[in-house]
Amino acid sequence: MFPTEVRILDSVPDGLRSPLIDTFNSLLRNFRQRRWEPAELNGGKLTEIVYSILRGRVDGAFPAKPSKPRNMVDACKALENADAVKHSRSLRVQIPRMLIALYEIRSNRGVGHAGGDVNPNHMDAAVVIQMSKWVMAELIRLFHEVDTSVATLIVERLTTRTVPIVWETGAMRRVLNPKLSMKAQTLVLLNSAVNRVNERELAKWVEHSNNSVFRKSVLMPLHQERLIEYDASLGTVEISPTGVDYVETRIPTEV
Repeated sequence: MFPTEVRILDSVPDGLRSPLIDTFNSLLRNFRQRRWEPAELNGGKLTEIVYSILRGRVDGAFPAKPSKPRNMVDACKALENADAVKHSRSLRVQIPRMLIALYEIRSNRGVGHAGGDVNPNHMDAAVVIQMSKWVMAELIRLFHEVDTSVATLIVERLTTRTVPIVWETGAMRRVLNPKLSMKAQTLVLLNSAVNRVNERELAKWVEHSNNSVFRKSVLMPLHQERLIEYDASLGTVEISPTGVDYVETRIPTEV
């Protein structure tokens, strides 16, 4: 196993290491809060930091801080010319090509500037999340010489984990901490959902026996506190940014 006393990516200067970890966690936090555009922008920033680390490794001297190359695509492709004896294919080819894909989303999918083909959305942000996790795991695997499974585990431990424990089975979702109140369980479940949830479905998830009472005693008070947006005419419920923050800072995340 990976020794717990070893600091992650300790051979990378703090001027690169700290921004890398901070940006990675910002990306995940923005994704959880459904802030698709900031999440995708974080992916672009992560690309620049990782490129600076790779370039420093190949050159034998790390820069003091991250910098964006004039042409990201050409700069990443240039890494393929690094010494194949000294540097692995992952460092020379695979990670740089992943960075090109990440940067493409940031630059040409309506994120980095006006006029992109697609507005920021959950699908693109989810792709950015998974590619960023893969890149982080590869960096750890290479710099610490561990296998893929250990590197992946370390990435998960790096994450500021504030995701509520929700079990999804078929069309049903359950909060695995029955000690939480109905209001708390409702917020946790909404925080785990990507889209708006039908109020009747939500009542089933928290096992409330009466839909009208659930509406009056749970949904309306949460709506008045601006923790959720409840549309009574459509019967739909969505968690607000304030509600997300409440879940992440005030509700226990472990059973």
